Amino acid sequence: MVMASQMLGLAFFKAGMYPQCYSLFGGERRGAPVVSFLRVDQEKILLKCEIKNPNELLIFDSSLIDPDEIRRQVVPGTRILVNTANASEVAGRLPDFTLGLVDASPVAEKLRLGRVINTTILGAYSRLFESLPLGKVVEAVTEMVPGKKEENARAVKEGYDLVTLIAGRK
Repeated sequence: MVMASQMLGLAFFKAGMYPQCYSLFGGERRGAPVVSFLRVDQEKILLKCEIKNPNELLIFDSSLIDPDEIRRQVVPGTRILVNTANASEVAGRLPDFTLGLVDASPVAEKLRLGRVINTTILGAYSRLFESLPLGKVVEAVTEMVPGKKEENARAVKEGYDLVTLIAGRK
């Protein structure tokens, strides 16, 4: 998730915007929940604090969804991207939001990326939010990933094609 935030920030930078990203980690080692924030603007960003009420939300693990917590943080109609193998369950739990649902794990497996789902999710992001051209995401990913550049670029494109969009009720 941290790398995904950094790659997304680089993609926005390449698109002429000003990104600022940082992450929060628990005291545990690998496998603990991580929160990563990305702030983007047309102007230089001087604000340096946690994002309390995001305009967009990406959830990499649908088992961590707490609908009440999400409702406290974002307004109905907010676009939320969720990595899930069970789209209908997630859609049922978050009916007030516009959702982008993608199952990134099969793409990562098919492309021999192991459990690396970041790049697939970034492709889905590009389609759901439409504020960032797919080409800029591919460019940032191929610049930042340490290996399997072609496979990761393909994962971005497949994520873009595979995301399911569900309009929420307002």
